[in-house]
Amino acid sequence: MPCERKPMRYGHSEGHTEVCFDDSGNFIVTCGNDGDVRIWENLDDDDPRFITVGEKAYSLAVKNGKLVTASSNNTVQIHTFPDGEPDGILTRFTTNATHVTFNTCGSKVAAGSSDFLVKVVEVSDSSQQKTLRGHEAPVLSVTFDPKGDFLASASCDGSVVVWNIEEQAQVISWPLLQKTNDVSNAKSLCRLAWQPHTAKFLAVPVYTKVYLYERGSWDHVSTLSDDLLTQPINVAAWSPCGHFLAAASVGGFITVWDIESKLCLERQKHEKGFTVCSLAWHPSGSQIAYTDIEGCLGLLEGFNASISKTTTPKVNAEKEERGYEDLFDDDDQVMDEGWHDRHSPTKKAVSGVNEYEDDDDDFVIPATGRAKHRGTLLDDENSLDSGSLKLGPDNAVMTASPLPATLRPVYEGPQPTPPQKAFQPGSTSIHLTHRFMMWNSVGTVRGYNDEQDNAIDVEFHDTAVHHAMHLTNSLGHTMTDVSQEAVLLACPSADELASKIHCLHFSSWDTNKEWMVDLPKGEDARALCLGQGWAAVATSALMVRLFSIGGVQREIFSLPGAVVCMAGHGEQLLIVYHRGTSFDGEQALGVQLLQFGRKRRQIINGEPLPISHKSYLCWLGFTAEGTPCYVDSEGVVRMLNRSLGFTWTPVCNTRETCKSKSDHYWVVGVHENPQQLRCIPCKGSRYPPTLPRPAVAILPFKLPLCQTTTEKGQMEEQFWRSVLFHNHYSFLSSSGYEIDEVGQSQSQKEQQELLMKMFALSCKLEREFRCVELAELMTQNVVTLAIRYASRSRRMALAQRLSEIALEKAGQIHNEQEEEMEHCDIRRTSSGYDHTEGKEKHHRRQTLEDEPGQELEEEEDQQEMESQDGIEAPKRLNLFAKVPGSPLKQAAPLSSKGGRSNPFKVLGSWKSSPVSCQPRVANILDNMTSSRKSAPLSASVKKSNKTPVLKPLPPRAKTKAQSTLLQMCNAKAVIKKTQENIEAIDDQRKQADLSTAPSLADNSEAKRSKTGFEVWLEENRKNIIVDHPDLEEMDIIREAMGLFRNLSADERLAWTEQAKGPAGDVMDLKKRKRTKAGGGVENEIGQAEADENNAKKKKVVDPSKLSAFAFQKN
Repeated sequence: MPCERKPMRYGHSEGHTEVCFDDSGNFIVTCGNDGDVRIWENLDDDDPRFITVGEKAYSLAVKNGKLVTASSNNTVQIHTFPDGEPDGILTRFTTNATHVTFNTCGSKVAAGSSDFLVKVVEVSDSSQQKTLRGHEAPVLSVTFDPKGDFLASASCDGSVVVWNIEEQAQVISWPLLQKTNDVSNAKSLCRLAWQPHTAKFLAVPVYTKVYLYERGSWDHVSTLSDDLLTQPINVAAWSPCGHFLAAASVGGFITVWDIESKLCLERQKHEKGFTVCSLAWHPSGSQIAYTDIEGCLGLLEGFNASISKTTTPKVNAEKEERGYEDLFDDDDQVMDEGWHDRHSPTKKAVSGVNEYEDDDDDFVIPATGRAKHRGTLLDDENSLDSGSLKLGPDNAVMTASPLPATLRPVYEGPQPTPPQKAFQPGSTSIHLTHRFMMWNSVGTVRGYNDEQDNAIDVEFHDTAVHHAMHLTNSLGHTMTDVSQEAVLLACPSADELASKIHCLHFSSWDTNKEWMVDLPKGEDARALCLGQGWAAVATSALMVRLFSIGGVQREIFSLPGAVVCMAGHGEQLLIVYHRGTSFDGEQALGVQLLQFGRKRRQIINGEPLPISHKSYLCWLGFTAEGTPCYVDSEGVVRMLNRSLGFTWTPVCNTRETCKSKSDHYWVVGVHENPQQLRCIPCKGSRYPPTLPRPAVAILPFKLPLCQTTTEKGQMEEQFWRSVLFHNHYSFLSSSGYEIDEVGQSQSQKEQQELLMKMFALSCKLEREFRCVELAELMTQNVVTLAIRYASRSRRMALAQRLSEIALEKAGQIHNEQEEEMEHCDIRRTSSGYDHTEGKEKHHRRQTLEDEPGQELEEEEDQQEMESQDGIEAPKRLNLFAKVPGSPLKQAAPLSSKGGRSNPFKVLGSWKSSPVSCQPRVANILDNMTSSRKSAPLSASVKKSNKTPVLKPLPPRAKTKAQSTLLQMCNAKAVIKKTQENIEAIDDQRKQADLSTAPSLADNSEAKRSKTGFEVWLEENRKNIIVDHPDLEEMDIIREAMGLFRNLSADERLAWTEQAKGPAGDVMDLKKRKRTKAGGGVENEIGQAEADENNAKKKKVVDPSKLSAFAFQKN
């Protein structure tokens, strides 16, 4: 069935264009984006008549001397034909109508609109209308059943619906198409077509195939396809006789099938490969008129529809006579060799062909040199599931040739999905004349490509970065990226010109601020991005080329699949590519995340990128803090969760805030602190207009947790969202960046407050196990508050479990600090200070072995210095103290009496004790129950000491040999009463025995509470204040502790000796005299002292060593 393709001619301005013939076939009627309807006598008519119907004309239909048009003024108008006189308005919509059509007799008009409605209007009386409601998106096309009972419509919601016109109800609906929000964004116009005369089949374009549905049963009986069709089919049209079906695709292919033989009879390609958006048969069946999206009109001539009934039986009979193998051998050789001469040895070798060569060769194998019947027709068993296999007895008409002998085996599984094309995140569609080539956090790049200008405008949000730039786009750049340092552009190859990379390095300090690189021949740029000091370009050769920002070529590596898009931020490069063939509307995408720092590494290596069901990638980028995130076509925003094994967490769904299904949000940026999703609302489209400049809206984030309407669900969502959105602090600190410590502490405080609220809510609901689970997420200080809350709520079992958690967390902190101390030691050793430190450690060990008493005093000094850290004392331990085996180092306040033990001080378990074999568990409840009673004691301590004193840490739990803190306080009260008698006796003995040295006794009493650190601090306080004038008192003490620890062991020992001075001798002498003279008093309080010793669990020290040390000093 050879045909001739006529040269195309200009018809309308660029945009959607439609065409049809009048009833007689004397005129070709077209409408276009310029709002005109043109009436052509033939293709060579240079002066066609025209009718202006509006600013834009979207669709038209001609029947019985009436012309119906759908225009941009939201109306369906009617004119006389061919005179073009206005004849009124048939109907109105709230938005523009998208498609109109007549029924067979021309008495009714059906119109579909972007407001989701389908209307059926009587031409003679426009008040007689029927409205069909049910679509959830703009309507793509409508078509009448030739018998007038049904109407079929396709919509952007992905459905094809058959309606009963009289009942205004849906008969059946098939979810066949990809969902979109607007006709302009639809992959296909999906122009439906009902078979004329018999009305037996409804043709539905679905991707690269045409599905045939049987009227009445509505079963999918067959599928028309062709091997060369790779782009979605836009429109299908039946020939007037009903035996041929023509289809036009997005890629510019026009294909004609014979329905009875299931053969592809003709293929024609658009001369420029543009999308064909409309198709119409001549009433005689000899011509096909078509239009493209550039507004041009074309014509195919030479069809002969009358041969269908005579040729097809010959071909089928021929196939029945030929063998199975001969059929395929002939097809393959003809296709491979590309010729069809009847004298070829291939055809002579096949029996039964020569008798039909003269009259059938041109039909079976046209002069294009390709076998036209390579296309396949799949029956319903191969394209539908078992639930829809309902073949009627008439199906034999569709399978004219025997199935076992003629049809080759076909694939019965899911159909592959066309891969998503590469795109640049932050840019609008490339086919727009005015579009955003990039919109990110740095600025915007707008491209103009019209008859007046072909230029690029670059604007920066912060004009301090750089002034706006206007560039002439002489090379035809189609993609770009902009950063704080440069603007990177790329253009595809054309004819003999190579694809080029063009960089405007405006931050360069020299005068040459531009560089350009030509890619190798046959290699095109598909995606590009900029980072800090580098640029990356992904090419069609499945490679990524890295450049420095100054133009030096760097590393190059291959990708496992075709790139989809890329994004850069700082030292990070994020790449998304196709990792394989996908099926059933899904996209099989993979992701790689690389980090270019001192240690270059690949963080994510080819992991699958999760997107919504039957969606595609719309935007890819980083947050302002450097966390990767992306958006799919369903509006779901996902962010990388580094703390959960580099998984992707959905953080927002923009579709939930859209008022209409045709509305969308175009993402331009994401911020974690504050939590903001910056996007542009697009009313009825996916992309924003360039002019006027669109306003940016801010959407909140919300994790899709369950039951977020309840108080519990809301707090859980807020907590985990806070945790996720503050993970960047740890990433930035580990990467060497400065972080906002105030913001980090504020986020931690917010998280702990939420945990405490959830804890209180769980306590009210009597969910104690849930309370323990929440306590596991708390810090040690907040666990203490939870214990206090539980004890006040009289939940003692819960409080006991929480105290165990608190002790466990304290042990973890201690272990972490020990590891940090070891790490610091290793770093010092590697820096060359190991020799000096070795001497200091040796001298320290020698000193401690010679003077064991000094060890006790130094350890107390260290504990006193730790107690000056305020509330942070439970978390920060002394890295230089000796804690062999103790899980928790307890700090203790200073006592006013040098010879008395501190009841709050709990020494480590590294010395043997009578009860060391029993289990010891810290009971924080004891501390809280006796905190009020111990207040006077703390006050007295503060009066006798000038140094800051902490409130006591939680003591350990009671054992058989220990008493509670309350008992210790009671015993302390008894000791305090008897202490006055001891002091009176001491005063008398001082006057009698030590009258010669009263000043020495007074001085020793005054200096008894001072340590070496305090003496050193008094002398160096002024220097510290001069160096750090902004520090508060507690910060000065912390700074002094750090400086004092940096002193050598000899210097610290000298300060300790200076602090003690002669006071130590007098103190020991006083102790001995008390022992001799105060025996009676001590007998009175002996029992109290025994109880106190059991409660404190004093460290056991050999008394002989202490006494020897004291006499040696004497």
